[in-house]
Amino acid sequence: MRIHREGYSTLSKLAAILAVLCGLSYLLLPRRAFAIVAGGSALILGFFTQFFRNPIRSTPTISSAVIAPADGTIVAIEPVDETEYFHDTRLKISIYMSALNVHVNRAPITGKVVYNRYHPGQYLVAFHPKASELNERNTVVLEHASGQQVLVRQIAGLMARRIRYFLDLEQSVQAGDELGFIKFGSRCDVFLPLDAQVKVYLDQRVTGGETLLAELPD
Repeated sequence: MRIHREGYSTLSKLAAILAVLCGLSYLLLPRRAFAIVAGGSALILGFFTQFFRNPIRSTPTISSAVIAPADGTIVAIEPVDETEYFHDTRLKISIYMSALNVHVNRAPITGKVVYNRYHPGQYLVAFHPKASELNERNTVVLEHASGQQVLVRQIAGLMARRIRYFLDLEQSVQAGDELGFIKFGSRCDVFLPLDAQVKVYLDQRVTGGETLLAELPD
C-alpha cells in the first residue's frame, strides 16, 4: 500500500504512542489483557494507515473531460449561485468523502491555476447544505486550454480540521495530478458551466482521478 506524505508524521507519532502503550501493557497487565491492547492497537494503526493510502490512478485523456477530484459519493447535482469567484449561476456537483475513502484531492481538468483562496470557518458535517459557505474550505479555479474555467472547493467536515493544498498560482497541471488533501471526513464541490454534460448521477460512488464527472461544452 502506497502511503501519502501527509500521513508520515501522523502515522509515525501514532505508531510510537501505540508501541509504548503495548510495551506498558506487556509489563503491567495479564497476558490476556495485553493481547486485547495489542489487537486494538493494530486495528487503530491499520485504520489510520488505510486512511492515508494513495493509490495510483489511471486518468482518462479526453480533452473536454472533467474528472472526479475525490473518491466518495455524489450527494448533489444542481445549479447554484457561486458567489466567491464567478458571481453567477453554475452547475455544482458535490462529492462526500467518508473517513473510509481515499482523501487525496486531484485536479479535475488539465489547465492552469488562476485562483486560489483559503477560508477559515466552522466544522459542520460535510454533507450539510451550508457547509460550502460556512466551513473551513479552500477554493481553486483551473482554466482549461479552451478558456473554460472549473472551480474546485475543498470543504472540511465535522472531523476534518486540516485542509492541505499543493498547487501554486499560474502552475500548469494535468487532470488527475494531486491538488490537495483533507484529513478525515469531508467534501469536494466542483462548479461547472451550466451547459456542461453531466455523466454521473446522485448517490453514485466515484473514484478520484478516474471517474468522468462531466464534459465541458465546446
